Amino acid sequence: MTSNQNSPVIKPGSAKSPLFFGWYVVAAVTFIAFVNTGSRSSFGIFVIPMSEEFGWNRLTISAVAALGAIVGGAAQPFLGYAFDRVGARKVILTSLVVVGLATAALGLTFNFIFLLLVFGFVTSISNSGAALARGALLARWFIDKRATVVSVAAVGTSAGSLLLVPFAMFLLQATGGNWRITWAALGLIILVLAVPLGFLFIRDDPSKVGLKPYGEHVPSKDGAGDRSLHRRGPLEADVWSESFRSLPIWQMNGAFFVCGFTTLIMSVHFVPYAIGIGVSPSIAAMIFGVMMGLNVLGGLGSGILADRFGRKNLLAAAYFIRGCGYIALLLAPSTLGLWLFAGFAGFSWIATVSLTNTLTADVYGLRALGTISGITFLCHQIGGLCGVLLGGFFYDLTGTYTLAFAIVGALLFPAALSAFTINERKYSTRYRVPSVTVADSGN
Repeated sequence: MTSNQNSPVIKPGSAKSPLFFGWYVVAAVTFIAFVNTGSRSSFGIFVIPMSEEFGWNRLTISAVAALGAIVGGAAQPFLGYAFDRVGARKVILTSLVVVGLATAALGLTFNFIFLLLVFGFVTSISNSGAALARGALLARWFIDKRATVVSVAAVGTSAGSLLLVPFAMFLLQATGGNWRITWAALGLIILVLAVPLGFLFIRDDPSKVGLKPYGEHVPSKDGAGDRSLHRRGPLEADVWSESFRSLPIWQMNGAFFVCGFTTLIMSVHFVPYAIGIGVSPSIAAMIFGVMMGLNVLGGLGSGILADRFGRKNLLAAAYFIRGCGYIALLLAPSTLGLWLFAGFAGFSWIATVSLTNTLTADVYGLRALGTISGITFLCHQIGGLCGVLLGGFFYDLTGTYTLAFAIVGALLFPAALSAFTINERKYSTRYRVPSVTVADSGN
Protein backbone atom coordinates (compact mmCIF):
# COMPACT_ATOMS: atom_id res chain seq x y z
CA MET A 1 0.00 0.00 0.00
CA THR A 2 1.28 3.47 -0.94
CA SER A 3 1.20 5.99 1.84
CA ASN A 4 -0.30 9.42 1.26
CA GLN A 5 2.87 10.83 2.82
CA ASN A 6 4.74 9.94 -0.37
CA SER A 7 2.40 12.10 -2.44
CA PRO A 8 3.68 15.52 -3.52
CA VAL A 9 0.35 16.89 -2.33
CA ILE A 10 0.34 18.06 1.27
CA LYS A 11 -3.05 17.92 2.91
CA PRO A 12 -3.71 21.33 4.45
CA GLY A 13 -4.55 21.29 8.09
CA SER A 14 -2.43 18.23 8.86
CA ALA A 15 -0.60 18.56 12.13
CA LYS A 16 2.59 17.24 10.51
CA SER A 17 2.48 19.39 7.39
CA PRO A 18 4.18 22.77 7.06
CA LEU A 19 2.06 25.89 6.74
CA PHE A 20 0.06 25.68 3.53
CA PHE A 21 1.74 27.91 0.93
CA GLY A 22 -1.61 29.47 0.09
CA TRP A 23 -1.48 31.41 3.34
CA TYR A 24 1.69 33.14 2.12
CA VAL A 25 -0.22 34.00 -1.05
CA VAL A 26 -3.02 35.44 1.09
CA ALA A 27 -0.50 37.57 3.02
CA ALA A 28 1.09 38.89 -0.18
CA VAL A 29 -2.28 39.61 -1.80
CA THR A 30 -3.47 41.41 1.34
CA PHE A 31 -0.44 43.68 1.42
CA ILE A 32 -0.71 44.39 -2.31
CA ALA A 33 -4.33 45.39 -1.74
CA PHE A 34 -3.17 47.55 1.18
CA VAL A 35 -0.78 49.73 -0.83
CA ASN A 36 -2.66 49.56 -4.12
CA THR A 37 -6.03 50.68 -2.80
CA GLY A 38 -4.62 52.93 -0.11
CA SER A 39 -2.68 55.02 -2.62
CA ARG A 40 -5.66 55.26 -4.96
CA SER A 41 -8.11 56.11 -2.17
CA SER A 42 -5.88 59.05 -1.30
CA PHE A 43 -7.03 60.87 -4.45
CA GLY A 44 -9.67 62.70 -2.41
CA ILE A 45 -7.09 64.60 -0.38
CA PHE A 46 -5.56 65.98 -3.59
CA VAL A 47 -8.86 67.36 -4.92
CA ILE A 48 -8.66 70.73 -3.17
CA PRO A 49 -4.89 71.51 -3.41
CA MET A 50 -4.63 70.50 -7.07
CA SER A 51 -7.85 72.34 -7.94
CA GLU A 52 -6.60 75.49 -6.25
CA GLU A 53 -3.19 75.39 -7.95
CA PHE A 54 -4.54 74.78 -11.45
CA GLY A 55 -7.88 76.59 -11.16
CA TRP A 56 -10.06 73.52 -11.80
CA ASN A 57 -13.68 73.33 -10.65
CA ARG A 58 -14.98 70.30 -8.76
CA LEU A 59 -16.59 68.66 -11.80
CA THR A 60 -13.36 68.93 -13.79
CA ILE A 61 -11.22 67.04 -11.32
CA SER A 62 -14.10 64.64 -10.62
CA ALA A 63 -14.01 63.76 -14.32
CA VAL A 64 -10.48 62.42 -13.88
CA ALA A 65 -11.54 60.06 -11.10
CA ALA A 66 -14.63 59.08 -13.07
CA LEU A 67 -12.58 58.34 -16.18
CA GLY A 68 -10.21 56.28 -14.06
CA ALA A 69 -13.12 54.26 -12.73
CA ILE A 70 -14.52 53.42 -16.14
CA VAL A 71 -11.12 52.81 -17.79
CA GLY A 72 -10.07 50.49 -14.99
CA GLY A 73 -13.37 48.69 -15.23
CA ALA A 74 -13.22 48.41 -19.02
CA ALA A 75 -9.73 46.93 -18.76
CA GLN A 76 -10.80 44.27 -16.26
CA PRO A 77 -12.35 41.77 -18.71
CA PHE A 78 -9.20 41.88 -20.87
CA LEU A 79 -6.92 41.62 -17.85
CA GLY A 80 -9.12 38.80 -16.59
CA TYR A 81 -8.73 37.02 -19.93
CA ALA A 82 -4.95 37.43 -19.66
CA PHE A 83 -5.21 36.14 -16.08
CA ASP A 84 -7.00 33.00 -17.32
CA ARG A 85 -4.51 32.47 -20.17
CA VAL A 86 -1.02 33.58 -19.06
CA GLY A 87 -1.43 33.40 -15.29
CA ALA A 88 -1.83 35.67 -12.30
CA ARG A 89 1.84 36.17 -11.54
CA LYS A 90 2.73 37.94 -14.80
CA VAL A 91 -0.36 40.11 -14.78
CA ILE A 92 -0.09 41.16 -11.15
CA LEU A 93 3.65 41.86 -11.04
CA THR A 94 3.61 43.84 -14.29
CA SER A 95 0.64 45.84 -13.05
CA LEU A 96 2.31 46.61 -9.72
CA VAL A 97 5.45 47.98 -11.35
CA VAL A 98 3.44 50.18 -13.69
CA VAL A 99 1.07 51.50 -11.01
CA GLY A 100 4.01 52.34 -8.73
CA LEU A 101 5.84 54.29 -11.43
CA ALA A 102 2.68 56.04 -12.59
CA THR A 103 1.63 57.03 -9.05
CA ALA A 104 5.03 58.58 -8.43
CA ALA A 105 4.80 60.34 -11.80
CA LEU A 106 1.61 62.11 -10.69
CA GLY A 107 3.89 64.35 -8.69
CA LEU A 108 5.03 65.78 -12.04
CA THR A 109 1.51 66.87 -13.06
CA PHE A 110 1.68 70.17 -14.95
CA ASN A 111 -1.73 70.35 -16.63
CA PHE A 112 -5.11 68.63 -16.83
CA ILE A 113 -4.24 66.43 -19.81
CA PHE A 114 -1.25 64.94 -17.96
CA LEU A 115 -3.41 64.10 -14.94
CA LEU A 116 -6.10 62.68 -17.20
CA LEU A 117 -3.68 60.39 -19.02
CA VAL A 118 -1.62 59.22 -16.04
CA PHE A 119 -4.36 58.81 -13.42
CA GLY A 120 -7.29 58.27 -15.75
CA PHE A 121 -5.58 55.66 -17.93
CA VAL A 122 -2.20 54.36 -16.78
CA THR A 123 -2.74 53.98 -13.05
CA SER A 124 -6.34 52.86 -13.55
CA ILE A 125 -5.48 50.01 -15.90
CA SER A 126 -2.50 48.84 -13.88
CA ASN A 127 -4.45 49.13 -10.62
CA SER A 128 -7.09 46.85 -12.09
CA GLY A 129 -4.46 44.27 -13.02
CA ALA A 130 -3.13 44.16 -9.49
CA ALA A 131 -6.65 44.00 -8.06
CA LEU A 132 -7.37 40.72 -9.86
CA ALA A 133 -5.53 38.96 -7.04
CA ARG A 134 -8.25 39.69 -4.53
CA GLY A 135 -10.81 37.31 -5.97
CA ALA A 136 -9.87 35.04 -8.84
CA LEU A 137 -6.39 34.10 -7.59
CA LEU A 138 -7.43 33.20 -4.06
CA ALA A 139 -10.43 31.25 -5.34
CA ARG A 140 -7.93 28.98 -7.12
CA TRP A 141 -5.98 28.40 -3.91
CA PHE A 142 -8.88 27.80 -1.52
CA ILE A 143 -12.04 25.71 -1.61
CA ASP A 144 -12.59 25.53 2.14
CA LYS A 145 -12.57 28.97 3.80
CA ARG A 146 -12.86 30.65 0.41
CA ALA A 147 -15.03 33.53 1.63
CA THR A 148 -12.80 34.02 4.66
CA VAL A 149 -9.53 34.36 2.72
CA VAL A 150 -11.07 36.62 0.07
CA SER A 151 -12.38 38.77 2.91
CA VAL A 152 -8.94 38.86 4.53
CA ALA A 153 -7.47 40.17 1.26
CA ALA A 154 -10.31 42.66 0.93
CA VAL A 155 -9.51 43.87 4.44
CA GLY A 156 -6.15 44.89 3.02
CA THR A 157 -7.95 47.49 0.93
CA SER A 158 -9.61 48.85 4.07
CA ALA A 159 -6.37 48.91 6.02
CA GLY A 160 -4.73 50.75 3.13
CA SER A 161 -7.35 53.47 3.27
CA LEU A 162 -7.27 53.48 7.07
CA LEU A 163 -3.52 54.12 7.21
CA LEU A 164 -2.40 55.55 3.88
CA VAL A 165 -5.11 58.21 3.49
CA PRO A 166 -4.30 59.83 6.88
CA PHE A 167 -0.60 59.29 6.18
CA ALA A 168 -0.91 61.07 2.84
CA MET A 169 -2.84 63.92 4.50
CA PHE A 170 -0.17 64.16 7.21
CA LEU A 171 2.59 64.25 4.61
CA LEU A 172 0.68 66.85 2.60
CA GLN A 173 0.37 69.10 5.64
CA ALA A 174 3.91 68.41 6.88
CA THR A 175 5.35 69.54 3.54
CA GLY A 176 3.30 72.72 3.50
CA GLY A 177 0.73 71.42 1.05
CA ASN A 178 3.29 69.95 -1.35
CA TRP A 179 1.08 67.43 -3.11
CA ARG A 180 3.89 66.52 -5.54
CA ILE A 181 6.05 65.00 -2.80
CA THR A 182 3.01 63.16 -1.45
CA TRP A 183 2.23 61.49 -4.80
CA ALA A 184 5.88 60.48 -5.20
CA ALA A 185 5.96 58.93 -1.72
CA LEU A 186 2.88 56.83 -2.41
CA GLY A 187 4.43 55.51 -5.63
CA LEU A 188 7.68 54.59 -3.89
CA ILE A 189 5.78 52.61 -1.24
CA ILE A 190 4.32 50.42 -3.99
CA LEU A 191 7.65 49.91 -5.77
CA VAL A 192 9.80 49.29 -2.70
CA LEU A 193 7.43 47.16 -0.64
CA ALA A 194 4.67 45.56 -2.72
CA VAL A 195 6.61 44.53 -5.83
CA PRO A 196 9.26 42.43 -4.01
CA LEU A 197 6.63 40.75 -1.85
CA GLY A 198 4.57 39.85 -4.90
CA PHE A 199 7.64 38.46 -6.66
CA LEU A 200 8.40 36.16 -3.73
CA PHE A 201 4.94 34.75 -3.04
CA ILE A 202 2.49 35.19 -5.91
CA ARG A 203 1.96 31.89 -7.77
CA ASP A 204 -0.67 31.17 -10.43
CA ASP A 205 -2.19 28.17 -8.66
CA PRO A 206 -1.31 25.43 -6.13
CA SER A 207 -0.01 23.06 -8.81
CA LYS A 208 2.95 25.41 -9.35
CA VAL A 209 4.30 24.36 -5.96
CA GLY A 210 3.06 20.75 -6.01
CA LEU A 211 -0.10 21.28 -3.99
CA LYS A 212 -3.84 20.96 -4.28
CA PRO A 213 -6.24 23.77 -3.32
CA TYR A 214 -6.96 24.07 0.37
CA GLY A 215 -9.90 21.77 1.00
CA GLU A 216 -9.29 19.46 -1.96
CA HIS A 217 -7.79 16.51 -0.14
CA VAL A 218 -5.84 13.53 -1.36
CA PRO A 219 -8.22 10.74 -2.47
CA SER A 220 -8.38 7.71 -0.19
CA LYS A 221 -7.34 4.26 -1.43
CA ASP A 222 -10.90 3.15 -2.15
CA GLY A 223 -11.32 6.02 -4.59
CA ALA A 224 -13.66 8.09 -2.47
CA GLY A 225 -12.27 11.58 -2.56
CA ASP A 226 -13.22 14.81 -0.96
CA ARG A 227 -16.57 16.26 -1.92
CA SER A 228 -14.85 19.10 -3.72
CA LEU A 229 -13.38 16.71 -6.29
CA HIS A 230 -16.84 15.71 -7.57
CA ARG A 231 -18.96 18.83 -7.32
CA ARG A 232 -19.88 20.76 -10.44
CA GLY A 233 -22.54 23.42 -10.25
CA PRO A 234 -25.41 23.57 -12.75
CA LEU A 235 -24.20 26.97 -13.99
CA GLU A 236 -20.45 26.30 -13.98
CA ALA A 237 -19.01 28.07 -17.02
CA ASP A 238 -16.23 26.81 -19.27
CA VAL A 239 -16.23 30.13 -21.17
CA TRP A 240 -17.26 33.49 -19.77
CA SER A 241 -20.20 34.05 -22.14
CA GLU A 242 -22.07 31.07 -20.68
CA SER A 243 -22.54 32.87 -17.38
CA PHE A 244 -24.63 35.63 -18.95
CA ARG A 245 -27.32 33.18 -20.01
CA SER A 246 -28.42 32.80 -16.39
CA LEU A 247 -30.11 35.11 -13.88
CA PRO A 248 -27.65 35.15 -10.93
CA ILE A 249 -24.90 37.00 -12.83
CA TRP A 250 -27.36 39.78 -13.70
CA GLN A 251 -28.57 39.97 -10.10
CA MET A 252 -25.03 40.19 -8.77
CA ASN A 253 -23.81 42.62 -11.42
CA GLY A 254 -26.82 44.88 -11.01
CA ALA A 255 -26.21 45.12 -7.29
CA PHE A 256 -22.47 45.52 -7.82
CA PHE A 257 -23.15 48.44 -10.17
CA VAL A 258 -24.84 50.13 -7.22
CA CYS A 259 -21.89 49.20 -5.01
CA GLY A 260 -19.57 51.17 -7.28
CA PHE A 261 -22.10 54.01 -7.49
CA THR A 262 -22.20 54.38 -3.70
CA THR A 263 -18.53 53.88 -2.81
CA LEU A 264 -16.50 55.68 -5.47
CA ILE A 265 -18.50 58.86 -4.98
CA MET A 266 -17.34 58.84 -1.36
CA SER A 267 -13.75 57.97 -2.23
CA VAL A 268 -13.57 61.25 -4.17
CA HIS A 269 -16.10 63.52 -2.45
CA PHE A 270 -16.20 62.48 1.22
CA VAL A 271 -13.27 64.63 2.37
CA PRO A 272 -14.32 67.69 0.30
CA TYR A 273 -17.89 67.29 1.61
CA ALA A 274 -16.68 67.12 5.20
CA ILE A 275 -14.48 70.20 4.77
CA GLY A 276 -17.42 71.99 3.15
CA ILE A 277 -19.61 71.53 6.24
CA GLY A 278 -16.90 72.93 8.51
CA VAL A 279 -14.86 69.87 9.52
CA SER A 280 -11.09 70.33 9.54
CA PRO A 281 -9.09 68.48 6.84
CA SER A 282 -7.28 66.30 9.37
CA ILE A 283 -10.53 65.27 11.09
CA ALA A 284 -12.16 64.59 7.72
CA ALA A 285 -9.28 62.33 6.69
CA MET A 286 -9.37 60.62 10.09
CA ILE A 287 -13.11 59.87 9.82
CA PHE A 288 -12.60 58.47 6.33
CA GLY A 289 -9.71 56.38 7.61
CA VAL A 290 -11.78 55.05 10.52
CA MET A 291 -14.55 54.16 8.08
CA MET A 292 -12.07 52.12 6.08
CA GLY A 293 -10.69 50.64 9.28
CA LEU A 294 -14.12 49.37 10.28
CA ASN A 295 -14.01 47.32 7.12
CA VAL A 296 -11.53 45.09 8.92
CA LEU A 297 -14.34 43.97 11.20
CA GLY A 298 -17.02 44.03 8.54
CA GLY A 299 -14.89 42.28 5.93
CA LEU A 300 -13.56 39.54 8.19
CA GLY A 301 -16.89 39.05 9.90
CA SER A 302 -18.79 38.70 6.64
CA GLY A 303 -16.27 36.20 5.30
CA ILE A 304 -16.37 34.00 8.39
CA LEU A 305 -20.16 34.11 8.53
CA ALA A 306 -20.47 33.46 4.80
CA ASP A 307 -18.42 30.27 5.07
CA ARG A 308 -20.87 29.05 7.71
CA PHE A 309 -24.23 30.40 6.58
CA GLY A 310 -24.01 31.29 2.89
CA ARG A 311 -23.30 34.41 0.87
CA LYS A 312 -26.39 36.06 -0.58
CA ASN A 313 -28.25 36.99 2.62
CA LEU A 314 -25.15 38.68 4.01
CA LEU A 315 -24.65 40.44 0.68
CA ALA A 316 -28.19 41.81 0.83
CA ALA A 317 -27.70 42.89 4.44
CA ALA A 318 -24.50 44.78 3.52
CA TYR A 319 -26.31 46.84 0.87
CA PHE A 320 -29.20 47.56 3.25
CA ILE A 321 -26.86 48.69 6.05
CA ARG A 322 -24.98 51.01 3.70
CA GLY A 323 -28.31 52.52 2.64
CA CYS A 324 -29.02 53.27 6.30
CA GLY A 325 -25.68 55.08 6.44
CA TYR A 326 -26.72 57.42 3.64
CA ILE A 327 -29.98 58.14 5.44
CA ALA A 328 -28.03 59.07 8.59
CA LEU A 329 -25.70 61.34 6.61
CA LEU A 330 -28.61 63.17 4.95
CA LEU A 331 -30.56 63.59 8.20
CA ALA A 332 -27.51 64.85 10.14
CA PRO A 333 -25.21 66.90 7.86
CA SER A 334 -22.63 67.40 10.59
CA THR A 335 -19.68 65.73 12.26
CA LEU A 336 -22.15 63.40 13.96
CA GLY A 337 -23.62 62.44 10.57
CA LEU A 338 -20.15 61.75 9.22
CA TRP A 339 -19.38 59.41 12.10
CA LEU A 340 -22.74 57.65 11.74
CA PHE A 341 -22.14 57.19 8.03
CA ALA A 342 -18.62 55.92 8.75
CA GLY A 343 -20.07 53.32 11.10
CA PHE A 344 -22.77 52.02 8.76
CA ALA A 345 -20.69 52.20 5.60
CA GLY A 346 -17.55 50.94 7.27
CA PHE A 347 -19.07 47.59 8.15
CA SER A 348 -20.52 47.11 4.66
CA TRP A 349 -18.03 48.76 2.27
CA ILE A 350 -15.70 45.85 1.50
CA ALA A 351 -18.10 43.10 2.53
CA THR A 352 -19.98 43.42 -0.77
CA VAL A 353 -16.78 42.96 -2.77
CA SER A 354 -15.61 39.76 -1.08
CA LEU A 355 -19.10 38.27 -0.95
CA THR A 356 -19.70 38.98 -4.64
CA ASN A 357 -16.34 37.48 -5.59
CA THR A 358 -16.89 34.27 -3.64
CA LEU A 359 -20.51 33.86 -4.72
CA THR A 360 -19.41 34.25 -8.35
CA ALA A 361 -16.76 31.55 -7.90
CA ASP A 362 -19.26 29.24 -6.16
CA VAL A 363 -21.87 29.57 -8.91
CA TYR A 364 -19.75 29.81 -12.07
CA GLY A 365 -16.60 27.88 -11.16
CA LEU A 366 -12.93 28.68 -11.78
CA ARG A 367 -12.39 27.97 -15.48
CA ALA A 368 -13.37 31.45 -16.70
CA LEU A 369 -13.43 33.19 -13.34
CA GLY A 370 -10.81 35.80 -14.25
CA THR A 371 -12.83 37.05 -17.21
CA ILE A 372 -16.19 36.84 -15.43
CA SER A 373 -14.80 38.70 -12.42
CA GLY A 374 -13.37 41.31 -14.75
CA ILE A 375 -16.78 41.93 -16.30
CA THR A 376 -18.36 42.09 -12.85
CA PHE A 377 -15.79 44.68 -11.81
CA LEU A 378 -16.54 46.64 -14.99
CA CYS A 379 -20.16 46.93 -13.84
CA HIS A 380 -18.88 48.19 -10.48
CA GLN A 381 -16.73 50.82 -12.17
CA ILE A 382 -19.49 51.98 -14.51
CA GLY A 383 -21.50 52.62 -11.37
CA GLY A 384 -18.50 54.41 -9.91
CA LEU A 385 -18.22 56.61 -13.01
CA CYS A 386 -21.86 57.64 -12.64
CA GLY A 387 -21.49 58.31 -8.92
CA VAL A 388 -18.33 60.40 -9.13
CA LEU A 389 -19.68 62.54 -11.99
CA LEU A 390 -23.04 62.89 -10.27
CA GLY A 391 -21.36 64.20 -7.14
CA GLY A 392 -19.28 66.77 -9.01
CA PHE A 393 -22.17 67.86 -11.24
CA PHE A 394 -24.66 68.48 -8.45
CA TYR A 395 -22.04 70.19 -6.29
CA ASP A 396 -21.24 72.67 -9.06
CA LEU A 397 -24.97 73.11 -9.76
CA THR A 398 -26.27 73.49 -6.20
CA GLY A 399 -23.21 74.08 -4.03
CA THR A 400 -23.96 70.96 -1.96
CA TYR A 401 -23.78 67.17 -2.25
CA THR A 402 -27.25 66.59 -0.76
CA LEU A 403 -29.10 65.65 -3.94
CA ALA A 404 -26.29 63.42 -5.21
CA PHE A 405 -26.08 61.53 -1.90
CA ALA A 406 -29.87 61.12 -1.82
CA ILE A 407 -29.91 59.57 -5.30
CA VAL A 408 -27.07 57.10 -4.76
CA GLY A 409 -28.28 56.17 -1.28
CA ALA A 410 -31.76 55.34 -2.54
CA LEU A 411 -30.33 52.82 -5.03
CA LEU A 412 -28.96 50.65 -2.24
CA PHE A 413 -32.34 49.28 -1.23
CA PRO A 414 -33.24 47.71 -4.61
CA ALA A 415 -29.66 46.42 -4.72
CA ALA A 416 -30.28 44.65 -1.41
CA LEU A 417 -33.43 43.11 -2.85
CA SER A 418 -31.58 41.96 -5.97
CA ALA A 419 -28.96 40.18 -3.87
CA PHE A 420 -31.53 38.67 -1.53
CA THR A 421 -33.46 37.04 -4.39
CA ILE A 422 -30.43 35.11 -5.75
CA ASN A 423 -31.21 31.37 -5.54
CA GLU A 424 -27.91 30.41 -3.91
CA ARG A 425 -29.01 26.97 -2.73
CA LYS A 426 -29.98 25.96 -6.24
CA TYR A 427 -26.86 27.14 -8.07
CA SER A 428 -23.91 27.25 -5.65
CA THR A 429 -21.52 24.28 -5.50
CA ARG A 430 -21.54 24.62 -1.71
CA TYR A 431 -25.00 23.03 -1.68
CA ARG A 432 -24.47 20.41 -4.37
CA VAL A 433 -24.56 16.72 -3.50
CA PRO A 434 -21.37 15.11 -4.90
CA SER A 435 -21.80 12.66 -7.73
CA VAL A 436 -21.45 9.01 -6.67
CA THR A 437 -19.65 6.55 -8.87
CA VAL A 438 -20.22 2.80 -8.97
CA ALA A 439 -16.94 2.23 -7.16
CA ASP A 440 -17.89 4.69 -4.47
CA SER A 441 -21.26 3.02 -3.85
CA GLY A 442 -19.75 -0.42 -3.56
CA ASN A 443 -21.91 -1.95 -6.30
